[in-house]
Amino acid sequence: MTTATLPTRRDEAWRYADMDGLARLGVAALDQWQTVDVPAGTSVTRCLVVGSDAPELHRFRVTLGEGATAAFFVTNAGGDYTRVEVEVRLAKGAHFEFGGVTIGGANEQGGVTREFVTQVVHAEPEATSNQTVRAVHWAGATGNFLGEIKVARHAQKTDAAQDFKGLLLEAGASANAVPQLEIFADDVKCAHGATVGALDEAARFYMMARGLDPATAQRLLVQAFIGDAFVALEDEESRETLLDAALAALEGAKL
Repeated sequence: MTTATLPTRRDEAWRYADMDGLARLGVAALDQWQTVDVPAGTSVTRCLVVGSDAPELHRFRVTLGEGATAAFFVTNAGGDYTRVEVEVRLAKGAHFEFGGVTIGGANEQGGVTREFVTQVVHAEPEATSNQTVRAVHWAGATGNFLGEIKVARHAQKTDAAQDFKGLLLEAGASANAVPQLEIFADDVKCAHGATVGALDEAARFYMMARGLDPATAQRLLVQAFIGDAFVALEDEESRETLLDAALAALEGAKL
């Protein structure tokens, strides 16, 4: 954003956003981009736990050189509107990996919106990208994933995928997935999937019947559900930090 006005819900990338939370952040927050340049043949990994009791907006612009790799893994457990945006541009043979979890319930004012917004531009041939997002919400809260993949006309042999799954622990919670594909090349693999459902009560009953208390059973089921988002993260300590931050938000969730 370079203008002096806030976006509205008519803007595609902001259609499910918390506009009150955005107003409290103010226009200045829209210009606070973090730039990540990954030189050819190198790699970078970012692991983030975001969210507090105030609105947060985290924006990243990532440029990958030829054969470079960038991976972002994020737990979004904000107690107020929390949005993470990542814009990526891939050179030939580069790879981008994104794993994200939105999780939580409401605050004293009501439902809370937590969201990821990504734009991945395959500008040159033979680049790959993979995005895995999981959303777990209750008490009127909302988890969003707006993911856009753009493939340039000459970016043949592109391989890009998005996978979103939402788990709603309580009636009134919601999850929204908006996959967008803009493909001008013809020799590509681009796929996306999105599902939203409730906790497997049969599995929870089975676990409780074998001596687990309800809270532990729910925690284990949620852990298995969100674990997919971080499976590509090789650093075990970082993976545990992200999982622990997500599971800590389960306290107070409806059993």
